[in-house]
Amino acid sequence: MVRYSPRSITLSVSLLVSAVLAAVLAVLPAPYVVDSPGPTKNVLGEQDGTPLISISGATTYDSTGELRLTTVSEVGSPGYPALAPEVVAGWLSAWAVVQPSDTSQDTGQTQEEVEQTNTAQMVSSQENATVAALTELGYEVPATLTVAGVQEGTGADGALAEGDVITAIDGTALPDYATMVNLLKAVTPGSTITVSVQRDGAQLDVPVVTGTRSDGGALIGVYIDPTFDPPVDVTISIDGIGGPSAGTMFALGIIDRLTPQDEANGQVVAGTGTIDVTGAVGEIGGIRQKLAGASRDGAAWFLAPSGNCSEVVGHVPDGLRVVSVSTLHQAREALVAIGAGEGDSLPTCTASS
Repeated sequence: MVRYSPRSITLSVSLLVSAVLAAVLAVLPAPYVVDSPGPTKNVLGEQDGTPLISISGATTYDSTGELRLTTVSEVGSPGYPALAPEVVAGWLSAWAVVQPSDTSQDTGQTQEEVEQTNTAQMVSSQENATVAALTELGYEVPATLTVAGVQEGTGADGALAEGDVITAIDGTALPDYATMVNLLKAVTPGSTITVSVQRDGAQLDVPVVTGTRSDGGALIGVYIDPTFDPPVDVTISIDGIGGPSAGTMFALGIIDRLTPQDEANGQVVAGTGTIDVTGAVGEIGGIRQKLAGASRDGAAWFLAPSGNCSEVVGHVPDGLRVVSVSTLHQAREALVAIGAGEGDSLPTCTASS
């Protein structure tokens, strides 16, 4: 008969209890959010046999390069609790960010609400990318410019109304959104313009005193809900990815498909950035995780919004060169330079950016 000493029995029980506690902790949610490098997708490629970008109504061209959108993988958001091992792995990773869940997200949102928001942002980014890309290529993209709301305290307050369709400014017709933007660039803030609108079947000419935008330009004082009628049919098919930050890469992919020039010319170029219909590239979250994901998946170049440059400095993976862009036109020119082997002259995210 084998006899066990009290010490060995105590040790065995302690090990068993520790193992049970570790197993329990491994499956219990932790009050943290962990952001880590997510997958990248080549917008010029396919997903499950379907091209990410399909175009009809115009001649398309193949590319020898890759344009990779980048993502952030997050656990700890509503519906996706972070487990203790994931939190520990995040703390040990050079590229992950771990934050208490009550400081990193809107805890009032449900999983369904988060997914709906991300999906809506993705759909909007795809439409913006299509309009911006076609406009960059010289296409006219007709748009109906409907007033979705009026900003209180502006010259439009009481003059224009929700549902008005803006058709002209100072007698110049507005066939598309870009024309309106360009006309307002020439207006001195504080001056009065004549805004022609269709309201309840009638055509009205309404004087509006313009306000001042944050960038110093003139504004009408309304929120516009444009409805676009692109001359080229562009369909973007991608599953499992939400949010607005893929807009710039979608726009570059559309341009690449519609031009005979092989812009990337065999290079693997990753990037990120929101985009609006005027082609302005906006900053995003998770830039460091996206840099790491791009490097992991073979990218040698990364197009980053200039607004994110301060977060980039000192956090660039070895072998990855980060180019600063603020407009789609700049991003397109950078892509052409990279494909031509002239990327070393491009502006980078440095301490002086």
